Amino acid sequence: MIQLSSLTKSFGERVLLDNVTWQVTDGERVGLCGPNGAGKTTLLRILAGLDEADSGVVAKPATLTVGYLPQDGLNHRGRTLFDEVSLAFAPLLEAQREISRIEHALADPALPDGEHETLLVKYHDLSELFRREDGYSIDLKVAQVLAGLGFERDDFDKLTETFSGGWQMRIALAKLLLGRPTLLLLDEPTNHLDLDARNWLEEYLSSYPHPVVLVSHDRFFLDAVVTKIADLSLRKITDYVGTYSKYLVQRDANLERLRAAKQDQDEELGRMKAFIDRFRYQATKAAQVQSRIKMYDKIVPIEVPPERKRVHFTFPACPKSGRVVMELKHVRKTYGEKTVLRDITLHIERGDRIALVAPNGAGKSTLMRILSGAEAPDAGERTLGHQVVMEYFAQDEANRLDPVKTVYQTLESDSPIGMVPMIRNILGGFLFEGDDIYKKAGVLSGGERTRLAVARMLLRPANTLLLDEPTNHLDLDSKDTLLDALADFGGTLIFVSHDRYFVDRLATKIIAVGHGGIEMYPGTYAEYLWSKAQREAQKNAPARPTPAPGKSATSAPKQQAPKNTPRPSAPAAVAQPAQPILQGHAAREAKKAADAEARKKQREEQQRARRIADLEARISEKELAIKDSEAAMAVPGFYDDRDASKIVIDRHQALMWEVRDLMEQWEELQNITDL
Repeated sequence: MIQLSSLTKSFGERVLLDNVTWQVTDGERVGLCGPNGAGKTTLLRILAGLDEADSGVVAKPATLTVGYLPQDGLNHRGRTLFDEVSLAFAPLLEAQREISRIEHALADPALPDGEHETLLVKYHDLSELFRREDGYSIDLKVAQVLAGLGFERDDFDKLTETFSGGWQMRIALAKLLLGRPTLLLLDEPTNHLDLDARNWLEEYLSSYPHPVVLVSHDRFFLDAVVTKIADLSLRKITDYVGTYSKYLVQRDANLERLRAAKQDQDEELGRMKAFIDRFRYQATKAAQVQSRIKMYDKIVPIEVPPERKRVHFTFPACPKSGRVVMELKHVRKTYGEKTVLRDITLHIERGDRIALVAPNGAGKSTLMRILSGAEAPDAGERTLGHQVVMEYFAQDEANRLDPVKTVYQTLESDSPIGMVPMIRNILGGFLFEGDDIYKKAGVLSGGERTRLAVARMLLRPANTLLLDEPTNHLDLDSKDTLLDALADFGGTLIFVSHDRYFVDRLATKIIAVGHGGIEMYPGTYAEYLWSKAQREAQKNAPARPTPAPGKSATSAPKQQAPKNTPRPSAPAAVAQPAQPILQGHAAREAKKAADAEARKKQREEQQRARRIADLEARISEKELAIKDSEAAMAVPGFYDDRDASKIVIDRHQALMWEVRDLMEQWEELQNITDL
């Protein structure tokens, strides 16, 4: 598909790629890994044709189309969201406009016969192209991808310049995925995606029919998507077949062998040098000395990557909090006309490890600010427990650093005296080494500021941590340092993260935020997903028939969790939060109302399903009629009789409009079903 041959790339004296030969073959999904600054983004830009190598060849077929998503810096304006993303189908949309123009031209009775026949042939060719390339489902494809990436239906008609930087990158990603290039290059595609959007992107890329090369600091995402890891280090690329987890095992084994070989080589070189130094001036050993000097000069030193530091960190001592850490009672929060949280009641106890999950914009950060006390609710009460010492890491924590202080001073000024000896180790764990610690915070990049803010947070004594997306812009090694520290943390932890591996490792409870409310799920994130899938299945399943007399309702087969999905120890508790126990008449009335509502929803779903099936049948019937018309139009001599051919052409045009109307109705019903 694409091949690099003897490629070299450097910036000044710094060599990133040295005589690299590497290739990506059809069907591969490659994860490009390596330490920060190794040249991963540079390699992607060379593959995309945006940068040139100093020497070497990039060989690719003439038919190759390349799609490249950078980390940031893209901006869209001047169109609505839907129109902007639809540009992925620009050639088809142009063909559609040309078809419409020809239709209007053919309807003109003053059109000369010769031009009429020419336009008919062109009309047939364009219509066949539009049908073959599935042009009738453009709107449906755009809507599906936008929904998968977290956009709401109300966003479709908004101008693109009204979206923030993270959503701008989602717009670019949507256009790229819909364009379906034959080589897809993605540089940190998950940086601006929430968990639901990441899960959707995993499934999309796993079934993508063309090669994909991506850089990501999300371990779970890499494991779910890639079939091969390309490790870029020491200016070379080494391929490892399999997932990221398998790559780690193979890489560590290779490094052990390389270090052993390096040690053997150093010992041998040491012996040779000692022999040369000892007998250099003895005439009787001159021949042997010269022989060893030649051997010594010919040996190519084995180069070993520097060992990646793993810092084992212990939080500074802090007294335990009381059993109840925090309570929210009937909390409400609105912004203008939008109610983000309504009547929220939440009870948090010491030792809870809670992950807040929801699509972007659902209210996770608002809830975190209220929990931390950084923002007051419009109504309701927040109560803090006994002896709670809280540390809050906000999304914009990196922007709150003092730009005048150096990296070392930033940590030193906020650190307890007993933790000062740990500062250099902590900085090393977050990739601040050597003279980096003397840089001013104001000159650091966005990722470096985030790493520094996380390191500062770890040095402050606390028994309750509230972390709002602390993993954004962290590389894998820095994430591991933070993850190990939080795994050993003995206090209460409440966090938001879009890193699935991070959430899986830490969370023992899940709070789903959305539609102004919250739901608490005891268990891990995998168990929450299983519970959510079960409830969705039950909601969409048709009503079961009443068991025949003499047969127990419990004899029906039970629905089982997937084999590879962890099942909660108490599924009933996970599937639905505990409800207040109603008794007597009130309980019966509530049950009747709930049953009536369920039956009403079921009838509506059945009616909607019948309507969708009817529309699909009608669309299929119309498409068959369109094919028959096009077959008649393709018969030699069809255009000889102008009046007869016009009847068929008009019928074909009417059918096309009918299919479009039916497709719009089908999309509306399908979107209601998805909601």
